[in-house]
Amino acid sequence: MQFQLIPGFLIFLGSYLPLALILALQDIPKTWWSKAFCTYYSFTNGSCVFIPFDNPVISVSFLLVTLLAMLIVRASLKKIDYPFIVEVKKYKKIPNEIINYTFPYVVSFMGISYDEPQKLIGFLVFLLWMFAITYKSGQILMNPLLIIMKWKLYEATIVINNVEKDVRILTQGELIVGDVTAQTIQDFYIVKG
Repeated sequence: MQFQLIPGFLIFLGSYLPLALILALQDIPKTWWSKAFCTYYSFTNGSCVFIPFDNPVISVSFLLVTLLAMLIVRASLKKIDYPFIVEVKKYKKIPNEIINYTFPYVVSFMGISYDEPQKLIGFLVFLLWMFAITYKSGQILMNPLLIIMKWKLYEATIVINNVEKDVRILTQGELIVGDVTAQTIQDFYIVKG
């Protein structure tokens, strides 16, 4: 099974929810942080500010889109069917390749702002380029978002249809030696113990 473009993009986009949060926090002006909390009086007289962002449309949109993408990915992963039975002979846990996702977070602290459209457009082009690379290389599932959802990546030797092969396995929780049900997506086996 190969990811279609839209589901692959949602997986990629959902992994940037922390970046959307970082950028949104950086979009709150210093003056807002010194304001008092909303009270019943400030709410009733209209002096309470609920949206503190300098660029509320961009900040809230990026937050909502990445949150929605993450929720869709989570729901989609729960709906996977596992039509194959494979025997796991041996395995070792391998770390997720977080480096692909680290650079954008570092960049967010180096002057990207919703106030500077030229930098923002450049950053969006960079993210689209990263998506194209991870999608075409079949690495879309190597995603730190999945770590948060308790998915783990393994290198394993399996037997399927009496053929032994070395594969990468993604599973929620711990992998076991023995029979598991599986689904293939790109170069990965997703298994359920």
